[in-house]
Amino acid sequence: MWIPQWNSDLVDSKDRDLHTAIQPEDKLLSGLLSAKHGVGSCLSRYNSVSYQHKLAFEPSSYLIAQLRRYEDLHKRCGVYTESYNKTLEWLRSNGSSSSSDCRYLIWISFSGLGNRILTLASAFLYSLLTNRVLLVDPGTDMTDLFCEPFPEVSWFLPQDFPFKEKFSNFNQNSSDCYGKIMKNSMRTDSSGVILPSVVYLHLVHDYDDDDKLFFCDQDQALLQQSPWLVMKTDNYFVPSLFLMSSFEKELNDLFPNKDTVFHFLGRYLFHPTNSVWGLITRYYQAYLARASERIGIQIRVFDTGTGPFQHILDQVLTCTLKENLLPRTDRQTNMTGPVSNPKSKAVLITSLSAGYMEKLRDIYWENPTVTGERISFYQPSHEEHQQTEKSIHNQKALAEMYLLSTTDVLVTSSWSTFGYVAQGLGGLKPWILYKPENRTAPDPPCGQAMSMEPCFHAPPFYDCKAKKGVDTGKLVPHVKHCEDMPWGIKLVDRYD
Repeated sequence: MWIPQWNSDLVDSKDRDLHTAIQPEDKLLSGLLSAKHGVGSCLSRYNSVSYQHKLAFEPSSYLIAQLRRYEDLHKRCGVYTESYNKTLEWLRSNGSSSSSDCRYLIWISFSGLGNRILTLASAFLYSLLTNRVLLVDPGTDMTDLFCEPFPEVSWFLPQDFPFKEKFSNFNQNSSDCYGKIMKNSMRTDSSGVILPSVVYLHLVHDYDDDDKLFFCDQDQALLQQSPWLVMKTDNYFVPSLFLMSSFEKELNDLFPNKDTVFHFLGRYLFHPTNSVWGLITRYYQAYLARASERIGIQIRVFDTGTGPFQHILDQVLTCTLKENLLPRTDRQTNMTGPVSNPKSKAVLITSLSAGYMEKLRDIYWENPTVTGERISFYQPSHEEHQQTEKSIHNQKALAEMYLLSTTDVLVTSSWSTFGYVAQGLGGLKPWILYKPENRTAPDPPCGQAMSMEPCFHAPPFYDCKAKKGVDTGKLVPHVKHCEDMPWGIKLVDRYD
């Protein structure tokens, strides 16, 4: 018995595994994707539909129209275009606002891969709502992970961008930080504040009440002054955008089904590079493709010490058996009678530790199932600890998120952005393993998510108009508190 290992060799664009024999009928995902991209440079863009589920809903015609409009804006105002160069010249000359109609949002690469994917989707939606061009700080590995999402003009910030060296120094005490500016203004009315041309938005989990003014309508009107916004965040802040009256109508038109935001934007934006796509397709074809049903189990452990932990294993088993995701085993007999056309289930496990997969595999190896089903277990990698700074580690992590998104049933861990990405890309409502306390498996062990949307872990609890605290998880029917983090908020469909 062995754990299949990754082949991390670079993938040739002519590799047969990358081009599935199935010709997808809807390679543009009901119009979500543009047809203007080349094929060879990013094989996953038009071939992922052969591996992932169909879209959970049809995207609205308005969302499709706005994506095409944004692509035109990006082509006109993106890096090295005439408008971009003019805006930079004005900025270099005296720091004053330019007369260009192009305005920008720079996303700083920050935190782990799951957080980066969720925050980048949040930043793109904000750009879409505010008519800004999104420019992405590539960090150390973003270009190794993702293809360009927009035709013709890159979304990656060039290396020669004049203020790039300042990114690592931006914090809440920076003179250009919006929260700091508001705190220093001692204002009662923001209409008299004049912002600099470059404003830093600190939306990290440690942000304070002044930073959270970003989520107030009157402050959004003020931020329109600045042609350049620079954002650092580790939060999927989309739910709070739905609580702002200035964005309400636009968001309703874009997303009639409120719980489809990351599902649509994730499938639109995040296309693995050919090297990552090779990892995904080779593994899928070798271990998952022929199964009658695919089950994904994502295990994220917050306990310190050396695992695997028995209470985690007990929780996973209790959940999957209670919800009939896995069949029970018969420990009294060694054999079961013949079953015609036995169903096969392939269980894909992702975890930093190999121990959970080994123990689950041994249970179903040593004991027959009462249903006669054949159960196989696979785990692509077991890195032992998170290595956010290593490119190959993140390539494997991205491949595992995508593989989880191809499963028919998904079990995820509380608080995990890794699981959020997988459920959103797959359009799945997972069973969430509740967070254990005191190394004891919780009862109940898990519950099914209200929606496929990620959780905003650190939302503001403030009524901007009344200027007082408020429970933002109880203001509208489509924003509720999260199942796995009671103080967090998430989008749900109001008709569910």
